Amino acid sequence: MGPAGDTVPIAELLDERRHLLEVAHRMLGIAVAAERVIDEAYREWYGLTDRQRSRIGSPRAWLSQIVGAICLERLTPPDPYGTAQRCARERGQCDTGPEGGVGAVLPPKPETLSPAERAAFVLSDALGTAVGTVEGSPGQPEPECAEPANRARHSLRTRRAQPASPSRQDGIAHAVRQACADEDAGRLASLLTPDVTAFFDGGGKVRTVTRPVTGSEGVARSLLTLLARHPRTTLRTYPVNGSTGLVARYDDQVAAVVALDVAGSRVVEVWVVLNPDKLRSWNRPRP
Repeated sequence: MGPAGDTVPIAELLDERRHLLEVAHRMLGIAVAAERVIDEAYREWYGLTDRQRSRIGSPRAWLSQIVGAICLERLTPPDPYGTAQRCARERGQCDTGPEGGVGAVLPPKPETLSPAERAAFVLSDALGTAVGTVEGSPGQPEPECAEPANRARHSLRTRRAQPASPSRQDGIAHAVRQACADEDAGRLASLLTPDVTAFFDGGGKVRTVTRPVTGSEGVARSLLTLLARHPRTTLRTYPVNGSTGLVARYDDQVAAVVALDVAGSRVVEVWVVLNPDKLRSWNRPRP
């Protein structure tokens, strides 16, 4: 079974990314530069091993520190010793206390702050005292356990052998949506084949599952966690890739698009797109 327990609710994913963007933008003052910093921070997150990530008590705080460290590197003259950078980038933590580190370099009057010092103030303010820690140093990403292209070809062969009519596809998509809305894990699992596989495409730009999740129970748990009910989240059926799928919105923003591959009377594969870049076309203002 895949890492269903690593799934994060959509509301948490988007709140986390918005928080990181706010921190980076306040430090750098440029939206495009802030986006690049966030992308680099998530690359560092995915550069950790599963074991290292599991030791991080607060991923949001850890990522905030990485974002702050990257911004400081862009604003601060090169440090021949790299002490602050190694502290923040290699261990995912930095000293913000009165003895040294970020807090120690702040002058008493905000109007006297240099760009780097002003950024340090933003970082300290964003992190507060709730700082997550991780033991060890970042490592190399672990190998992928499956090749999505091979899965896709298998799915196509399965669908050709047992094609689902458009009305059946539509009915199953509506049933999946209702099971998610009711948070009914048993009903959702019954709509999936025993060997169903779910793929989560975050593009390395949001904190989501890195490997396919397999098995009806694991996939059901992952979907229910991702699409958990929240006052600002909605889930609707919608045409996706020529058939009926699901679209999840957070406020007015499309946060996830879910394609369902149906064979016979059940779902054989689930494709979840969370990558903000791939969702831009879904979020463009309609004329």
